[in-house]
Amino acid sequence: MRKITAGLFISLDGVVEAPDQWHFPYFNDEMGAAVGATFGTADTMLFGRTTYDSFAGAWPEREAAGGEDAGFAKQLGDVRKIVASRQKLAFTWRNSEQLEGDLVETVAALKNEAGGDIALSGSVSVVRQLLAAGLLDELHLLVHPIAVRKGMRLFEESDSSIPLKLLSSQTFETGVVSLVYGPDEAGAAGGGTYEEAKGHLPQSE
Repeated sequence: MRKITAGLFISLDGVVEAPDQWHFPYFNDEMGAAVGATFGTADTMLFGRTTYDSFAGAWPEREAAGGEDAGFAKQLGDVRKIVASRQKLAFTWRNSEQLEGDLVETVAALKNEAGGDIALSGSVSVVRQLLAAGLLDELHLLVHPIAVRKGMRLFEESDSSIPLKLLSSQTFETGVVSLVYGPDEAGAAGGGTYEEAKGHLPQSE
Protein backbone atom coordinates (compact mmCIF):
# COMPACT_ATOMS: atom_id res chain seq x y z
CA MET A 1 0.00 0.00 0.00
CA ARG A 2 1.32 3.45 -0.90
CA LYS A 3 2.07 5.96 1.84
CA ILE A 4 0.44 9.41 1.77
CA THR A 5 2.43 12.28 3.30
CA ALA A 6 1.37 15.92 3.71
CA GLY A 7 3.73 18.80 4.45
CA LEU A 8 2.70 22.25 5.64
CA PHE A 9 4.32 25.44 6.89
CA ILE A 10 2.42 26.48 10.02
CA SER A 11 2.68 29.32 12.54
CA LEU A 12 2.55 29.03 16.33
CA ASP A 13 -1.10 30.04 16.26
CA GLY A 14 -1.96 27.41 13.67
CA VAL A 15 -2.12 29.57 10.54
CA VAL A 16 -1.29 27.79 7.28
CA GLU A 17 -2.61 30.37 4.82
CA ALA A 18 -0.25 32.40 2.59
CA PRO A 19 3.05 31.13 4.10
CA ASP A 20 4.91 33.04 1.36
CA GLN A 21 4.11 36.16 3.41
CA TRP A 22 5.83 35.00 6.60
CA HIS A 23 7.95 31.86 6.31
CA PHE A 24 10.87 32.82 4.03
CA PRO A 25 12.96 34.44 6.81
CA TYR A 26 13.10 30.99 8.44
CA PHE A 27 14.05 28.99 5.33
CA ASN A 28 17.52 27.42 5.62
CA ASP A 29 19.28 24.21 4.60
CA GLU A 30 17.59 22.28 7.42
CA MET A 31 14.15 23.27 6.20
CA GLY A 32 15.12 22.55 2.62
CA ALA A 33 16.11 19.02 3.62
CA ALA A 34 12.82 18.56 5.49
CA VAL A 35 10.79 19.74 2.50
CA GLY A 36 12.79 17.44 0.24
CA ALA A 37 12.08 14.49 2.52
CA THR A 38 8.35 15.01 2.06
CA PHE A 39 8.69 14.58 -1.70
CA GLY A 40 11.68 12.23 -1.75
CA THR A 41 9.97 8.92 -2.55
CA ALA A 42 6.78 10.31 -4.11
CA ASP A 43 5.84 9.77 -7.73
CA THR A 44 2.39 11.35 -7.33
CA MET A 45 1.24 14.64 -5.81
CA LEU A 46 -2.25 15.65 -4.71
CA PHE A 47 -3.31 19.29 -4.82
CA GLY A 48 -6.22 21.51 -4.06
CA ARG A 49 -6.84 23.95 -6.90
CA THR A 50 -5.49 27.04 -5.12
CA THR A 51 -2.20 25.40 -4.18
CA TYR A 52 -1.85 23.85 -7.63
CA ASP A 53 -2.36 27.24 -9.29
CA SER A 54 0.41 28.76 -7.15
CA PHE A 55 2.79 25.90 -8.01
CA ALA A 56 1.92 25.92 -11.71
CA GLY A 57 2.37 29.68 -11.83
CA ALA A 58 5.95 29.47 -10.56
CA TRP A 59 7.77 26.15 -10.95
CA PRO A 60 7.60 25.62 -14.73
CA GLU A 61 9.23 29.04 -15.22
CA ARG A 62 11.89 28.24 -12.64
CA GLU A 63 12.69 24.97 -14.37
CA ALA A 64 13.00 26.76 -17.72
CA ALA A 65 15.20 29.48 -16.19
CA GLY A 66 17.78 26.88 -15.15
CA GLY A 67 18.64 28.52 -11.83
CA GLU A 68 19.74 26.82 -8.63
CA ASP A 69 16.18 25.63 -7.96
CA ALA A 70 15.73 24.16 -11.46
CA GLY A 71 16.46 20.62 -10.25
CA PHE A 72 13.66 20.72 -7.70
CA ALA A 73 11.39 22.36 -10.26
CA LYS A 74 12.07 19.51 -12.71
CA GLN A 75 11.29 16.97 -9.98
CA LEU A 76 7.91 18.62 -9.44
CA GLY A 77 7.26 18.72 -13.15
CA ASP A 78 8.08 15.05 -13.65
CA VAL A 79 5.74 13.62 -11.00
CA ARG A 80 2.09 12.85 -11.63
CA LYS A 81 -0.03 15.74 -10.35
CA ILE A 82 -3.69 15.19 -9.46
CA VAL A 83 -5.81 18.27 -8.72
CA ALA A 84 -9.06 18.21 -6.74
CA SER A 85 -11.50 20.87 -7.90
CA ARG A 86 -15.23 21.24 -8.45
CA GLN A 87 -14.54 23.30 -11.58
CA LYS A 88 -13.39 21.83 -14.89
CA LEU A 89 -9.70 22.65 -15.29
CA ALA A 90 -7.32 23.00 -18.23
CA PHE A 91 -3.63 22.30 -17.69
CA THR A 92 -0.40 23.54 -19.25
CA TRP A 93 2.01 22.03 -16.68
CA ARG A 94 3.02 18.55 -17.78
CA ASN A 95 1.77 15.42 -16.01
CA SER A 96 -1.24 17.24 -14.55
CA GLU A 97 -4.76 15.84 -14.40
CA GLN A 98 -8.02 16.51 -12.60
CA LEU A 99 -9.28 14.16 -9.91
CA GLU A 100 -12.43 12.44 -11.09
CA GLY A 101 -15.17 11.42 -8.67
CA ASP A 102 -15.21 11.55 -4.89
CA LEU A 103 -11.94 12.66 -3.28
CA VAL A 104 -11.87 10.11 -0.45
CA GLU A 105 -12.88 7.18 -2.66
CA THR A 106 -10.37 8.12 -5.36
CA VAL A 107 -7.49 8.56 -2.92
CA ALA A 108 -8.31 5.28 -1.19
CA ALA A 109 -8.07 3.58 -4.58
CA LEU A 110 -4.78 5.37 -5.33
CA LYS A 111 -3.31 4.06 -2.08
CA ASN A 112 -3.97 0.51 -3.22
CA GLU A 113 -2.35 0.97 -6.63
CA ALA A 114 1.25 -0.01 -7.32
CA GLY A 115 3.73 2.86 -7.25
CA GLY A 116 5.70 5.22 -5.06
CA ASP A 117 4.47 7.42 -2.26
CA ILE A 118 1.85 10.16 -2.63
CA ALA A 119 2.68 13.66 -1.36
CA LEU A 120 0.76 16.84 -0.60
CA SER A 121 2.12 20.33 -0.06
CA GLY A 122 -0.29 22.87 1.38
CA SER A 123 -3.75 22.04 -0.02
CA VAL A 124 -5.37 22.44 3.39
CA SER A 125 -8.88 21.41 2.36
CA VAL A 126 -7.55 18.14 0.91
CA VAL A 127 -5.40 17.47 4.00
CA ARG A 128 -8.41 17.99 6.27
CA GLN A 129 -10.53 15.52 4.34
CA LEU A 130 -7.82 12.86 4.21
CA LEU A 131 -7.11 13.24 7.93
CA ALA A 132 -10.80 12.89 8.77
CA ALA A 133 -11.05 9.81 6.55
CA GLY A 134 -7.97 8.18 8.11
CA LEU A 135 -6.10 8.11 4.79
CA LEU A 136 -3.14 10.32 5.71
CA ASP A 137 -0.14 8.32 6.93
CA GLU A 138 2.17 11.18 7.91
CA LEU A 139 1.55 14.87 8.65
CA HIS A 140 4.77 16.92 8.45
CA LEU A 141 4.40 20.27 10.20
CA LEU A 142 7.14 22.92 10.07
CA VAL A 143 6.13 25.07 13.04
CA HIS A 144 7.47 28.62 12.71
CA PRO A 145 8.17 30.78 15.79
CA ILE A 146 5.73 33.48 14.76
CA ALA A 147 2.09 34.27 15.60
CA VAL A 148 0.59 35.39 12.28
CA ARG A 149 -2.74 36.23 13.94
CA LYS A 150 -4.84 36.13 10.76
CA GLY A 151 -5.64 33.61 8.06
CA MET A 152 -6.86 30.05 7.74
CA ARG A 153 -5.90 27.60 10.49
CA LEU A 154 -5.05 23.99 9.76
CA PHE A 155 -7.87 22.57 11.88
CA GLU A 156 -11.41 23.88 11.71
CA GLU A 157 -13.99 23.44 14.44
CA SER A 158 -15.71 20.06 14.48
CA ASP A 159 -17.62 17.77 16.81
CA SER A 160 -15.04 15.01 16.35
CA SER A 161 -11.35 14.94 17.26
CA ILE A 162 -8.42 13.44 15.32
CA PRO A 163 -5.91 11.73 17.64
CA LEU A 164 -2.34 11.79 16.35
CA LYS A 165 0.95 10.39 17.63
CA LEU A 166 4.34 12.06 17.32
CA LEU A 167 6.70 10.08 15.09
CA SER A 168 9.69 12.43 15.14
CA SER A 169 10.74 15.96 16.06
CA GLN A 170 13.67 18.22 15.22
CA THR A 171 14.49 21.81 16.14
CA PHE A 172 16.21 23.94 13.50
CA GLU A 173 18.69 26.75 14.17
CA THR A 174 16.02 29.28 13.14
CA GLY A 175 13.69 28.11 15.91
CA VAL A 176 11.44 26.23 13.49
CA VAL A 177 10.35 22.86 14.87
CA SER A 178 9.82 19.99 12.45
CA LEU A 179 7.12 17.65 13.74
CA VAL A 180 6.00 14.46 12.04
CA TYR A 181 2.71 12.94 13.17
CA GLY A 182 0.89 9.74 12.26
CA PRO A 183 -2.56 8.34 13.10
CA ASP A 184 -3.06 7.25 16.71
CA GLU A 185 -5.59 4.45 16.60
CA ALA A 186 -5.12 3.69 20.29
CA GLY A 187 -5.82 7.29 21.18
CA ALA A 188 -9.02 7.21 19.18
CA ALA A 189 -10.23 4.21 21.16
CA GLY A 190 -9.16 5.39 24.60
CA GLY A 191 -10.67 8.11 26.74
CA GLY A 192 -8.67 9.26 29.76
CA THR A 193 -10.24 10.79 32.86
CA TYR A 194 -8.99 13.15 35.56
CA GLU A 195 -9.04 10.29 38.03
CA GLU A 196 -6.54 8.45 35.83
CA ALA A 197 -4.44 11.53 35.21
CA LYS A 198 -4.13 12.90 38.74
CA GLY A 199 -1.65 10.21 39.75
CA HIS A 200 0.86 11.94 37.45
CA LEU A 201 0.58 15.31 39.20
CA PRO A 202 3.54 16.57 41.30
CA GLN A 203 3.35 15.41 44.90
CA SER A 204 3.99 17.84 47.74
CA GLU A 205 6.65 16.96 50.32
